[in-house]
Amino acid sequence: MSSSPVADAAPDLAGKPTATPDGIDDLLVSRVCEEGAGLPAPRIILPEGDDERVVRAAGVLADLGLAPMLVGDASTVCSLSAEGGRSRRDLPSIDAADLAHGAAGGIIRAKAVGRHAEAADTWLSDPVHLGMAAVEAGIGDVVVAGATRPTADVIRAALRILGLAPGTALLSSSFLMKLADGRYLGFGDCAVVPNPDAAELAAIARATADTFTSITGESPAVAMLSFSTAGSADHPDLEIIRSATAALSADHPELEVDGELQFDAALIDSVARAKAPDSTVAGHANVLIFPNLAAGNIGYKIAERLAHAQAFGPLLQGLSSPVNDLSRGASAADIVNVALITALQHLTTQSRNRHSGADPTQRAAARRTGATGTRPQRPHSPRRTITRS
Repeated sequence: MSSSPVADAAPDLAGKPTATPDGIDDLLVSRVCEEGAGLPAPRIILPEGDDERVVRAAGVLADLGLAPMLVGDASTVCSLSAEGGRSRRDLPSIDAADLAHGAAGGIIRAKAVGRHAEAADTWLSDPVHLGMAAVEAGIGDVVVAGATRPTADVIRAALRILGLAPGTALLSSSFLMKLADGRYLGFGDCAVVPNPDAAELAAIARATADTFTSITGESPAVAMLSFSTAGSADHPDLEIIRSATAALSADHPELEVDGELQFDAALIDSVARAKAPDSTVAGHANVLIFPNLAAGNIGYKIAERLAHAQAFGPLLQGLSSPVNDLSRGASAADIVNVALITALQHLTTQSRNRHSGADPTQRAAARRTGATGTRPQRPHSPRRTITRS
């Protein structure tokens, strides 16, 4: 027997541990407290609730004051929770069958009308699709999946059920890289867009800057990377980078961005003074935009394997609600870190809407109504708000 589809009471970060558990990033924990002050704890849908790593991660997230919600076969989830010394109330679960027969299932059926009609039954039996639909139905806020599934499965389900955010034409990705000296960098795009044109490269840069700031709280300094610095070489490929940089600067004059820049000029002050003395970004860039997927994917893996940087991602950008993918080799700590990042993406949006006077609940309801024709009934849940310890 499963618990209610909505957590009975989202926990409060005031009770978070004084010491961050092993393997969990301190910055992410502190940033969740900072951005979430006074806001409801994010409800994190974990569709792979029959995986022991995911259940252990859910326990840590609950201890940190978040609201993990496991999706899966109810008896399996309960058994794994009990093995970890957790009760159903500690780790609320949603039986996949209950989701399929409720509002989430209705959303999936509506999305499958037409060319996907034959896929409806498959989607209704798939916890990842059901997890996306749970967010669309207002049962959860974000999704973290991929511990047992390929990245492509997660992306397809997210696009089918949640779709892109209004005004967004591109799904992209970035990595948060934690260097050995404790610094953080944003890398984009390292996982999704193979050969971006100028408009796509500008969109990737803007999205990666937003992702980086939402996670770290730092102002972005964006370097558009290439094999040339400030016109030191001439090649048709450079026109894409130059056009993207110009468009980004024109559309977002508040954003600190420069390109084209070589990697060393972007990061090393002495090289920047020699190669790009007039640049406001060179020498202190913290967001690095690679010209294509080949460069980005190779670049983050070099940083991870040779420079011993910690890579968080790929972090998906452009979806209507935060969704992030996991490596199938992820540890419980890895899952917690990605879940914290995903919660931060949600919290920064909520905080921004609160300060601007926007009502994200009404907007989400309107989006769901447009998708299904009727607004799904949202079960009542007396959720607590996040407070700092």
